[in-house]
Amino acid sequence: MKHWLGIFVATTAAVTAILADPALGAESDAGRSPVEPKTLPAPDQAVAQAEPAIRRLDDGRLALGEILLDPRTRELRFPAEVNMTEGLLEFIIVHQDGKIHESLLHTTISPTKLNVGFKLLDYTASPELYYALEEDGSFSNEFEKATEEQRKGSRVKIEVEWKDGERTRRNPINEWVAHAVTEKAMPADAWIYGGSRVRDGRYDAEGSGDIAAIFLSRSAMINFSGKDNFNDEVWFPFAKRVPPVGTPVTVIISPQSNPS
Repeated sequence: MKHWLGIFVATTAAVTAILADPALGAESDAGRSPVEPKTLPAPDQAVAQAEPAIRRLDDGRLALGEILLDPRTRELRFPAEVNMTEGLLEFIIVHQDGKIHESLLHTTISPTKLNVGFKLLDYTASPELYYALEEDGSFSNEFEKATEEQRKGSRVKIEVEWKDGERTRRNPINEWVAHAVTEKAMPADAWIYGGSRVRDGRYDAEGSGDIAAIFLSRSAMINFSGKDNFNDEVWFPFAKRVPPVGTPVTVIISPQSNPS
């Protein structure tokens, strides 16, 4: 327990700095002169205490907004809703202001905060499913190279938990996606945490809302590593398994066992 308390103390201080890092889309205050606030509270006026960026819960988990982090299992949890039960899919999860016309789920959480969660739980981003850039900034036909450490630290599984009447159910997200040709569920291949990218000083996933993609996406934080991840015409919701549109779910992301 002392070990996890130490992590909490360290990450509580670090997370504020991470959220303010220009590489995650926030503007830096470095080099600026102090600015006098336009209004100040009266001497007898109560001032609300600022809520910390990250909170430690009684069960040992950490809360970063609506995102729950478990340092012991390295599990991330956040709320989402079923967005589609039919139609072509290119994404598993997007922000509600993103590409909801082609995503199985949508969520209200910030992709930036989710990426902070991955960093706090010691996941390693791998660029192996992102196309490399040419000198002129255009995409090449080859993927970026990844080290063995990046490959091993980036493999995750994605699950969903939801209420079916009085019963709580939990399934791999792959079982909610069907292949149009085979009519079988998506294989249980690994999802790869790539971390998205910073472009023109902004965190790409925050702007696009792309969180987890089936059809390879350079801006998505996570991409599917299996066959046909370059085909945007074969993936559909598994209609017999997916709950109705609007059903609240909890997305659960954790390390994949025996990553390859």
